[in-house]
Parts: sequence; C-alpha cells; structure tokens
Amino acid sequence: KKLNCLAGVRPKRFSESESAEILVDNLIFAADALAAHGLTLVIEAINRFDIPGFLLHRAEQVDKIIEAVERPNVAIQFDVYHAQREQGDITATLRAHIGRIGHIQVADNPGRHQPGTGEINYPFVFAELDRLGYDGFVGLEYVPAPDTTTSLAWLPAMGFSL
Repeated sequence: KKLNCLAGVRPKRFSESESAEILVDNLIFAADALAAHGLTLVIEAINRFDIPGFLLHRAEQVDKIIEAVERPNVAIQFDVYHAQREQGDITATLRAHIGRIGHIQVADNPGRHQPGTGEINYPFVFAELDRLGYDGFVGLEYVPAPDTTTSLAWLPAMGFSL
C-alpha cells in the first residue's frame, strides 16, 4: 500500500528551489492519483556521500516537501542508514518526525550491511521505535554479509523472528 518516491539528483540546469517546486508539483499529481487506489506515497532522503547531489538528503527537507504537498497520503520513508550517514542523532530525528514517518528501512554503517555489523545501536533504535508507538513495517535494505541466509542471524539476537 506504499510506493517509494526518490527525488533523484538535482539537474544542474535547475536551482535547488526550482527542483523542489517541480518535485512538489509532481508529488501532488502522484499523491492524487495514488489516493484513488488507497495508496500512500513515501519520500526518502538519501545521503550525499553515497549519491552526491541528491535533492533530498535530510528528514527536515522531506518534511518541508510534505508540508508543501498538503496531501494526507504522503509520508516520510525513513532510512536509518542514510540518516546516520547524513546527520547522525537517529533517535532525536525519529522523535522529531515520527508523526510523518510511513515506512522505515534499516542497514548498518559503515558498509550498509545488516544491523549489528556497524556503529548503529539497533537495540536502542528499535526500543525507541516501540516507545514512540511506531506500528509500521521495518524494511531490511542492506547488503547481506557474508551471504543472505547468514545475514539474518541478527534477527533472533535482537528478539525478532521471521
């Protein structure tokens, strides 16, 4: 019931504000079309280290775009990996934007591997999501290491099951 919209890299021929205006217009069109089918459009910020020039790289930017779109079926797709790379302070960012978060994705940093392989304290992040009352899905968007099956070992270690 959710469709991810990636804003993309800003074309050099447009300023940041022009690109944001075009994005808002396109999102209004898409949100209206999706609403007729009961679908939500989620917008994801991507860090500037992995994709230099990406138009939206912080949750605050996505939040401003959502305010401009003014449609109830538009939300933030919060990617913990991208948020950590771009701005850190994951739980404060989650608290600030939880009311607009429609989907969450996880990967650890560095390396974008499964939770538990890097610096992000995922037990704390997951506990904070529970405290905040998040009841949506959490997508696993990581590069499995060393392989897909082995990469799932973190789930029972953190109290989850498939």
